[in-house]
Amino acid sequence: MRLRQVLQASLIAAVGLAGCASTHFDPETGLYAKPIGGAPATGNDTAYSGPLRCLSAAAQTAGRAAPRLAVGDIADLTGRNDLETGRKISQGASLFAVTALTKAGVPTVERQDRGVSEVERQYAQAHLLSDTPQAAGQSPENFRAIYAGQIAGSRYYVVGGVTELNYNLRSSGADVAAGGLEASGVKGSLTNSGYVMNIAIDLRLVDTQSQEVVATASYQKQLVGREIRVGVFDFLNGNIFDLSAGTAGMEPIQFAVRTALERGLYDFVADLYAVPRDRCLPDAEIAPHGESLLARRTAAALFQSAQPVAAPQPAPPAHAVQAVQASPSPPRAPVGPPARWVLDPSNWRAAPASAVRGTATGG
Repeated sequence: MRLRQVLQASLIAAVGLAGCASTHFDPETGLYAKPIGGAPATGNDTAYSGPLRCLSAAAQTAGRAAPRLAVGDIADLTGRNDLETGRKISQGASLFAVTALTKAGVPTVERQDRGVSEVERQYAQAHLLSDTPQAAGQSPENFRAIYAGQIAGSRYYVVGGVTELNYNLRSSGADVAAGGLEASGVKGSLTNSGYVMNIAIDLRLVDTQSQEVVATASYQKQLVGREIRVGVFDFLNGNIFDLSAGTAGMEPIQFAVRTALERGLYDFVADLYAVPRDRCLPDAEIAPHGESLLARRTAAALFQSAQPVAAPQPAPPAHAVQAVQASPSPPRAPVGPPARWVLDPSNWRAAPASAVRGTATGG
C-alpha cells in the first residue's frame, strides 16, 4: 500500500513538471520559458596569449614593426567525422590564427571572406557606390573612386592544418565493489578512470612574393579526461534502493587546437619581430620546434646593420696618381681553361647572389 502511494505521488509530480513546459508565453517578456544560467561572456585566452602580447610590447620597445600577414586555409586534415555529431575538430582554425596575430600586434589583411569587398568593388567600378549616398543625383562625381594599388598586400601568409587526433594514448582505471554475501545485504561500488588523447598542428609561413617557405612549426597538445562514479545498492523493508553519483570532465578539444595554434604562431611572430623565441616564454617551456629560415635571415640582417661603417679614405695626391699611371702594367695571365666554380652553402640563404664564387684554380 505504501509503495502505491509513492508511485501516485511520483506520477502527480511528473505531471506537474510537464506542465511547467507550457505553450503559453509570458506577455511581458514574450518568452515561453526563462533561460537558466547567466554567466557573462569572458575572454578566450590560452596559455600563450600573454606571451604573444609580450612579443608585441618587446617589439614596440625596440622600435620594430612586423610586416603585413595574411592567413590562408588551416584545415582539419584528421579525417575524423561522426555521423551524429559531425566533425571532431573545429573548422574555424583560420579564425583562431587571425585572433592570435591581432594579440601579437601583427597587421593582417583579409583573405578568408572577400565577398563584401568584391561586391563593393564591383559597385564602385560601375559608379554605383558612394560614401555620401544622400547626395546622389546632385553631383556627377558622387561615387567612390577606385585607385591602382589601394588594396594592401601581404608580405607573408600562414597556412597549415590540424594533422593529428589520437584517442586513448593511455588509459587507466580501477573498479572496486563490496557487499555482504546475502542477497539483501548492502553493496557498494567505486569506479575511477582516466585517459589521455592529443591533437597536433603543422603550420607554414610562406613568402607571398617568392612562395618560399621561410618557417615551419609543429606542436601537439595532450588532453586528459577523468571520471569518478560511486554507487550503493540495498534492499530495505522490501524496497530496492539503487543510488549512484559521479563526476566526469575532459579538456575541450577545440580549445586545445587554439592553444597549439597560438604556440606555433608565437614562433613566427618572434622571428618577424627579431626577438629571441625564449624572450616571453616561461622558464618551464619546452624547447622551440620547427625550422625558421626567416630567423636566420633576420639575425644576419641585424648583424649587418650593427657593423660600423668604414670612414671614406682621402683621395691620393695628383703626383701619386700620375706615378701609378706612368708605371708599366703587369703582364696579363695567359688564357687557360675556365675557372672552377665552388659552391658555398653558407651563403645560399643569406645572399643568393654569392651562392657561387670563382676561384683562381684552373681545371
